[in-house]
Amino acid sequence: MNISIAGVDLAKKVIQICVVKRNTVLSNKEMTPSQFEEWLAKSKPMTVVFEACATSNYWKQTAEKHGHEAKLISAKLVSNIRQTQKTDANDALAIVQASQLVDVQFISGKSVAQQELQSLLRMRELAVKQKVALQNQVRALLAEFNIHGSSAKGRGGLSGAVQRTLEDADNGFSMPFRDALHATWQACLLTINRIKAYDECLAQAVKLHPDCERLMALEGVSVINAINLYVLLGCSDDLHFNNGREASACVGVTPIQHSTGGKAKLGSIGRHVKQVMLRSQLISGAMAVVSALSKRLPKTTK
Repeated sequence: MNISIAGVDLAKKVIQICVVKRNTVLSNKEMTPSQFEEWLAKSKPMTVVFEACATSNYWKQTAEKHGHEAKLISAKLVSNIRQTQKTDANDALAIVQASQLVDVQFISGKSVAQQELQSLLRMRELAVKQKVALQNQVRALLAEFNIHGSSAKGRGGLSGAVQRTLEDADNGFSMPFRDALHATWQACLLTINRIKAYDECLAQAVKLHPDCERLMALEGVSVINAINLYVLLGCSDDLHFNNGREASACVGVTPIQHSTGGKAKLGSIGRHVKQVMLRSQLISGAMAVVSALSKRLPKTTK
């Protein structure tokens, strides 16, 4: 066990490092990222604790490469421990203090492969939001001229409404409006093609990770759900779940518990969870499997 503990408060341009040994603060100074990496390379092995943030996974991997024991700790826990005003020095000291709590739960960092998968998902999610925003804008603009694309079945939907509007020379629309509508619709089509490209990248990435393919064997778990579960549950050598219920609680599909005086009370499934989108997709996938049982034979014994 390393005696020295370094609490690191990460920022874009400066990094605050507080070194504590035997409950004594040896130093609490500010460095640039390049100076901090050089400091990690020259320092003796110690426990380096980072506050979980956007760049904490990278610095955790860098610290481990230089022989240090790196850990990530919750930012919410650090803010509760901080005793005085919020400064970089006080945050770095609070990180060390929070890491020395009894039975503290550290956050398992992501590997480079998990970061890549998560980045692919984030790019796809943004593209989906942009597609929906563009479609809603076009639909609303056309509705102001009493042109409804989604209600006419068999006529191409929104795409057909846009094409008919652009091709109709007698509707009275000016050329600037037609050009702008065409440009917006082309941006929407480009976004749809981006989503298809991201789906192909995700399908190829799943084949590189056997754990994701095993997760896809579960009912209602698709490529996106499998990758989300793989990233969230941390399919690595240092799994931190003792049973399936703990993993379910991490996803957010277990009831809220409020126990006092020896009496346990279970409530509803909480709305405020970290992985809202994943939980929604898992429930949608499960409901799709259940609804399909009445139409076709089940694929598994379960």
